[in-house]
Amino acid sequence: MSGAINSATSGAIVECVPNFSEGTDVGRVEAIVAAMRLDGVHLLDWSMDADHNRSVVTIAGEPAAVVEAAVRGAGKAVELINLTRQQGVHPRIGAADVIPFVPVRGVKLEQCVMLARQAGLEIWRRFGVPVYFYEAAAARPDRVNLEDIRRGQFEELRDAAQKDPSRRPDLGGPGLHPTGGACAVGARKFLVAYNIYFDSSDMAMARAIAKEIRAASGGLKGVKAMGVLAHGRAQLSMNITDFEATPLSVVHKKVVSLAARHKAVVAEGEVIGLIPEAACERESDWMRQLDGFDEQTKILERRLEHPLAWPQG
Repeated sequence: MSGAINSATSGAIVECVPNFSEGTDVGRVEAIVAAMRLDGVHLLDWSMDADHNRSVVTIAGEPAAVVEAAVRGAGKAVELINLTRQQGVHPRIGAADVIPFVPVRGVKLEQCVMLARQAGLEIWRRFGVPVYFYEAAAARPDRVNLEDIRRGQFEELRDAAQKDPSRRPDLGGPGLHPTGGACAVGARKFLVAYNIYFDSSDMAMARAIAKEIRAASGGLKGVKAMGVLAHGRAQLSMNITDFEATPLSVVHKKVVSLAARHKAVVAEGEVIGLIPEAACERESDWMRQLDGFDEQTKILERRLEHPLAWPQG
């Protein structure tokens, strides 16, 4: 099960990067990851973040098998995570919060839209968790951006979905699952989850910088950002949704400049999950400042050749 995906003989490859609202209990996270173990699916990465109270898992493989694995992972998350007792700095609406499908090889984004729709339907049918479709899989233009769906998080959406027709799920509902919430299922291009830490605990500074650089505020194209406190330091938590339009070196340079205005310094950076080879800029400052970056384990193409062993759960 942990053997490499053979590029010479295998066909279409889809990546899926489910995010779960649990970052403190390793036993629960291992059980969720183990639930996704299927023939034709390979585990590329998984990580936990206690401050965000969130885990990010990356799997890849044959499209139909990846869909089934994602659905099973969502079911195990709903079984193990109670959102009424869960808190963290990262916004969330569900135990299995987001499940995006990403084309890797021999698959178009349009096909990933169909995979997302299939996964969403099964999540609702099997577990009673309503689904919102986002990004390329969005069924409505006001749900393309994930942050619009997540507005107010689980606590607000739980009430709004019942009362406001514009906030009802695309599948299921109108009420959310009482403990598992809802699930946002989407299709998108590669996304780079990139965090920057400052030599400061000033959250107001991090939030001000986030506002200046995010696309929604007129900043950098394809950049989503929020300022949080993580590990006792101010952190800029970002998703770079179009690294071809806005390379990470451009993001880093802008952040360094803005931090200087606040008399702060960028201390280090980190990549959550995997990064495609095309996004790497090895001579750039942003990559030099990455904490514990190992090309063999963090670059998607390398990890496809050497997947991880599955946890026992």
